[in-house]
Amino acid sequence: MTKIYPLLPGQQDQPRRSASAFTYADLIIDYLSQIEVEYVFGIPGGAIEGLFDALARRSRGEVPESSMHLQRALERKSARALTGPSLVVTRHESGAAFMADGYARETGKLGVCCSTTGPGATNLLTGVANAYVDRVPMLVLTPQTALPSFGQRGFQESSSDLVDVVSMFAHCTRYSSLVSHPEQLEGKLCTALSTAFRRPRGPVHLSIPADILSLPVRSAAAQFNVATLLREPVAVDDASYQALLNAVEATRIKGRRIVIFMGEDCGEAAEEILRFADIVDAKVVSSPTGKRWISAGHPRYFGVFGFAGHDSARQALTHESVELVLAVGTSFGELDTAGWDSQALLNDRLVHIASSVSTFDRSPMAYLHVYGNLRALFTQLVGNLDSRFFAYRSRPPVAAPELVLMDVLLPSNIQLSEPEKCFSEELPIKPQRLMRELVALAPDDARFVIDTGNAWSWATHYMHLNAARRFHIAMGFGCMGWAIGASIGTALADKNRAVVCVTGDGSYLMSSQELTVAVEQQLPLCFIVLNDSALGMVKHGQLLNQAEPIGAKLPAVDFSAMANAQGARGFRIQCWQDLQDLDLPKLINSGGPLLLDVIIDGEEIPPMQSRTEVLRAAKHGAPQPEIEPFL
Repeated sequence: MTKIYPLLPGQQDQPRRSASAFTYADLIIDYLSQIEVEYVFGIPGGAIEGLFDALARRSRGEVPESSMHLQRALERKSARALTGPSLVVTRHESGAAFMADGYARETGKLGVCCSTTGPGATNLLTGVANAYVDRVPMLVLTPQTALPSFGQRGFQESSSDLVDVVSMFAHCTRYSSLVSHPEQLEGKLCTALSTAFRRPRGPVHLSIPADILSLPVRSAAAQFNVATLLREPVAVDDASYQALLNAVEATRIKGRRIVIFMGEDCGEAAEEILRFADIVDAKVVSSPTGKRWISAGHPRYFGVFGFAGHDSARQALTHESVELVLAVGTSFGELDTAGWDSQALLNDRLVHIASSVSTFDRSPMAYLHVYGNLRALFTQLVGNLDSRFFAYRSRPPVAAPELVLMDVLLPSNIQLSEPEKCFSEELPIKPQRLMRELVALAPDDARFVIDTGNAWSWATHYMHLNAARRFHIAMGFGCMGWAIGASIGTALADKNRAVVCVTGDGSYLMSSQELTVAVEQQLPLCFIVLNDSALGMVKHGQLLNQAEPIGAKLPAVDFSAMANAQGARGFRIQCWQDLQDLDLPKLINSGGPLLLDVIIDGEEIPPMQSRTEVLRAAKHGAPQPEIEPFL
């Protein structure tokens, strides 16, 4: 039995000490505590038991005894850090990765997920691959059978002698390594943590044999201050920066225009980018993922270019007065570029600005490549242009008015496809109007997490939020069901702010079991299921590409009944009155999660033309959109 030492007077805020040994699993938790990780998402199993033991001890405020060196480690660490992360048990390992992903996107902290060995580890792969493509920092912990049993076909063995999990993760992480000796763990953990936050960011993986996890640590706990390793350098490449400054000045002197294209990595620099836009009188457009960083009502914003984009954004990019297009923090994937559109974006007007030089490989046609910390770079630009362009400095910045979403108003700068359907009373419910209604009915600060499929199209084109940082979408790897787990991770990041997850019936059928995690955690979370009894993106893609209509039909399902059976509150929405009768803010903020099973018009064609054109070209052997060579 573990002996617990009673607290002495004045020690109420200090961790309790346990007579059990301080293990390598405890060491991992110490490091996660040091960088203020709040949650570990995963599913228990025999091989990962050592880590779960450490989480349980830390959740009770216990600090196991170790060597005399441990006292020194405790003295230099805050009581807050020693509280440690909480465990969130998911229903499937892919859900654990998706939740860690959503938590990391919302907070900017490290997402952490774990599994047992064998199939537990392979179940994580899809969620980890999604984070890899979208460059989300994540620590993935998987165990191995004990070292002496490697190659002996132990239960769920995943060593290099059988099913090589380390090699599998090597292809979808920035770092994947087996800890083959206990004294390797601390160094490899520090390497993993720093790599996760080094650009290009992404998930990292450690595979740790079960016997090492439970071994006592002989040296000091958490010897290194890893927080310093996670700080991003604020350097800016002087030569390319000066070339950019000269190009901007020359463009404005000639009376030509600049357009800014905001990508997914603009978050830390968004305010400085918009200040720069004010100084040089630039229009702003975004990629679908970059939409997160700007209010739909900002007077300089002309909407999304790329998948499900707006004509107003394309017109802003292609106007004859445009001299430079500053593409900031984008990876130039298919969905960001409307199928690699060389007329609007990928041409010699392009200035590619990025914090990772690896993305420059996809823009060889650019007039200029500029490398540096985005916030530092635009802060420097604003300062230099303020001092040189006195004529522009004297003009007050354009104020960003509130976007009022009432029954007759939509953002004035953004040109929508079929805007009249945003107000349609027809049934079944038009998804165009549903997007507008959800924004109007949800709490003012609610965050929206959008799932793969037609939900992408409808939300990207028709959902207009009145503030930045409220829109989450993952479009790199395109995992169906991502938003269900990610919305739970997002809600755990701040339980005082509502989260709305917009998903399709196909995606929900893949991950609906994770609803019970939201019930268990009593999260302010509303799931919106777009129910048209079909894999909508497949169905409409087949229609638009004149393909055989096969495999897209789904059975009729009452998702509200499913939700009620799982302990949530389910409502079936078949007409507008059903939706308007709900007090959505009150429902979301009281009593745990709810689900709205919305019967939508499945015949409405989503704005996904750029995607279907790429598929059509691939199917019929047509050449891909031409990209001008770099000269």
